[in-house]
Amino acid sequence: MATLRIEHAIHDYETWQHAFDKFQDARAAAGVRSYAIRQPTDDPYFLMLDLEFETVALAESFAQFLWQHVWSSASSSPALAGSPQTRVLELVRAAS
Repeated sequence: MATLRIEHAIHDYETWQHAFDKFQDARAAAGVRSYAIRQPTDDPYFLMLDLEFETVALAESFAQFLWQHVWSSASSSPALAGSPQTRVLELVRAAS
């Protein structure tokens, strides 16, 4: 299992959420199994997303898609403030 961790500032959550929802089919086609959106309690203008994939290769491929087709266009990412940071993570250990 691999996680694509994305962190970035936003201008407005509702605008961001609307743009995020427009890419639901692209996420499914890319192999996103699940996702979590987190926001710091003291900063409503910052988001952290964890997109879960079966493999590292799928996570890396989707990161490239985001850089090339989403974040490169203001119309595709209208609420984005600044440049996103991405990192692909592999699950080493988990407990519940």
